[in-house]
Amino acid sequence: MELLRSNLSRVRIPEPTNRIYKQECCISFDSPKSEGGLFIDMNTFLAFSKECVIWNYEKTRNPVYLHIKQTKKSIPEDRPLKKPTRLAIGLDGGFDNNEPEYEETVSIVILPDFVSLPFPSVELPEKVRLAVDAILLADGAERKEQLASWIADKKQVSAFATNLQQIDDGVVIPRSGWKCCKCDKTDNLWLNLTDGMIFCGRKNWDGSGGNNHAVEHYKETNYPLAVKLGTITADLGAADVFSYPEDESVEDPLLAKHLAFFGIDFSSLQKTELTTAERELDQNTNFDWNRIQESGQEMEPLYGPGYTGLVNLGNSCYLASIMQVVFSTQSFCSRYYKNQNLKLAFETAPADPTLDLNMQLTKLGHGLLSGKYSIPAEEKADIARSTTPIKQEGIPPRMFKAVIAASHPEFSTMRQQDVLEFFLHFLDQVERANAVKPELDPVKSFKFGIEERLLCSSEKVAYNKRIDYILSLNIPLHEATNKEQLEAFLKLKAEKSLEGKEVSGDEIVRPRVPLEACLATFSAPEEVQDFYSTALNAKTTALKTAGLTSFPDYLVLHMRKFIMEGWVPKKLDVYIDVPDVIDISHMRSNGLQAGEELLPEEGIVIMLFFLFKIDLVPIIEIHYSFCLIPLQFQKLSWLHGLPKEIFLLYYLDVGLLTFILFYFKIRGNH
Repeated sequence: MELLRSNLSRVRIPEPTNRIYKQECCISFDSPKSEGGLFIDMNTFLAFSKECVIWNYEKTRNPVYLHIKQTKKSIPEDRPLKKPTRLAIGLDGGFDNNEPEYEETVSIVILPDFVSLPFPSVELPEKVRLAVDAILLADGAERKEQLASWIADKKQVSAFATNLQQIDDGVVIPRSGWKCCKCDKTDNLWLNLTDGMIFCGRKNWDGSGGNNHAVEHYKETNYPLAVKLGTITADLGAADVFSYPEDESVEDPLLAKHLAFFGIDFSSLQKTELTTAERELDQNTNFDWNRIQESGQEMEPLYGPGYTGLVNLGNSCYLASIMQVVFSTQSFCSRYYKNQNLKLAFETAPADPTLDLNMQLTKLGHGLLSGKYSIPAEEKADIARSTTPIKQEGIPPRMFKAVIAASHPEFSTMRQQDVLEFFLHFLDQVERANAVKPELDPVKSFKFGIEERLLCSSEKVAYNKRIDYILSLNIPLHEATNKEQLEAFLKLKAEKSLEGKEVSGDEIVRPRVPLEACLATFSAPEEVQDFYSTALNAKTTALKTAGLTSFPDYLVLHMRKFIMEGWVPKKLDVYIDVPDVIDISHMRSNGLQAGEELLPEEGIVIMLFFLFKIDLVPIIEIHYSFCLIPLQFQKLSWLHGLPKEIFLLYYLDVGLLTFILFYFKIRGNH
């Protein structure tokens, strides 16, 4: 105990704003359920596995840790199966989901000798007891970040909050013991902020939740705002306030005043209920997505190095698919696994390793490739009576997602995202992180050069080069190899449509287009209308062809499945047939050829301008200021011009952006 007292200065009592990690190690994917448990630094509130905590001690000299260990409880083999009384899984009265129960033990550990002190204990200093209680009661930083992402958009201030009328009927809300005014529900209760009446919430699809009495009260009275009891704490911003007329969770800037009207002292209340956003998060992350995968097929699980799954964080399949592919490449495997150990990454990371991309990529690489976490989930005692297949637990990429998405307004949310856009964002962030040592940059394995040749009617040429990471390809439906089957399907579809019927999923026939045909569209000659020729000093028609100046280690192909039909985007329902071996040597560009004459460069500048596709139409009509890049790559300059002086050269779709390249005729002394 004296050893602990001598280190009290290194113990902090966490504030409500502190991020407390207690679900997962910052360096590995160990958790309280792991063999060594989890050690929480009682000064920084970062969590470490037993192997990694000594590294943190060596780096920070923080000696006092809260050790949390969760041990699975044994389940009697003869335990009777409970008969379900409600349509729910894993809830009281619902179907048994066979999830194991865990017993949690907590102790104080002092490094470097791992001296352990039991908790709770009256002999512990009060400062330590208060710190431990605050850590155990607080929501973990991992869940807070995930929840913040799920909420996504900042809650709007309700239009009804400022002038909310409150009825003084002498209602005083007690600190506890709440119950719905119309039924016996004692959870999921909502306090109407106008009249102080307490009612239960909505009924969920699975039978859980309330009995809809709160929303029924609104329909009867039109009293607009309600707050969920059990979510009110000293942090009023986290309280769950719902606006019925606005039909969404909102912010009430006068919530303290509205609560005080009914005698509620929010500063002393503790959180006892999940907010609406927390419930949505739980339902989405716990949903068994395997039920909609590989329909009708029995899948064999794989285990070992390189076969580690990623846990669903809620709409995170775009991230998981990219990271599984990226870490199957030799470049990322070498950079963040074979040639980078966890200890070195932690030693070179800043004070908070959860905010360091290099650390979190190394953690993810070791988690996916080491095989440490690719083991079958332990068999449950009553597995023989369960239809749930045994599968591996996988690893949750929470910390990686938080750091890679921190600077992006879309990826930092829990909404579904475009996988190509995320891939390009990911490569950009990794390239920036390796800027100091570009020789270590694994992104260069995806990098290649594209050269475009323009031949105008003067028989003179221009060559434009650029670097890219993806090759975007059109899909030529007229090259489909199953045209006869397609014609028969379209005939069947028309016949069923006349009968008022729809074709079944088994009857659908999709076009099958060879990948070679898609690659051919990239190199195929393309006419460019209204091309400004510096040789003719006039607009003319040019012929554009493209080729590759270099070949990457890994060529990423983007199939343009979205097309425009009458300015309405439509997604092609098509299969791409990919052979085992593809020869793309014919796509090499050899640059200026003997006998070719270049177009004059004098007076011509090139501008690269990007915008969302929806802005493609009005751009030439409303934009008059341009950031111009000279062909000689001199200093950038801003010019002003009229639309008639701008000549569209070509545009290139990349992800959700359209890049437009212009020729611009310089006037006077500009």
